[in-house]
Amino acid sequence: MASSKALRAAGLIIFRRVPQIQYLLLQTSYGHHHWTPPKGHVDPGESDLQTALRETQEEAGLSAEHFHIMENFKKVLEYNVRGKPKTVIYWLAELKNSDTPVVLSDEHQKYEWLGLEEACRYSGYEDMQEALRDADSFLNSPNT
Repeated sequence: MASSKALRAAGLIIFRRVPQIQYLLLQTSYGHHHWTPPKGHVDPGESDLQTALRETQEEAGLSAEHFHIMENFKKVLEYNVRGKPKTVIYWLAELKNSDTPVVLSDEHQKYEWLGLEEACRYSGYEDMQEALRDADSFLNSPNT
């Protein structure tokens, strides 16, 4: 039975400093092969953050001990997918060791570490570009 409930997903915008800031984007192995940070649908009984952590582990092989979540940054994207509303929540997370390997699942065929402008170009979608720009502004603010 199809649910009329809004679709909900969560993920992590993962970055590393090498020394410039680079963002991790994964290219899907299905559909239009679009590029996004690790994310996925919230399972019943799961919090949004639990989903983001699980999906990052499943899609990129990175678990909670590999990164530090930035407490004061959360981005909510809302858009329609095939006529249904979808909400995606992203947290920002810094990879502790920039050499930690990314291990892709079969949902993705490629990954890239990209500077802000390249990451925006790869992502294509305006709302994802805005999320990346907001993350970058947050990281470059004097209080971060």
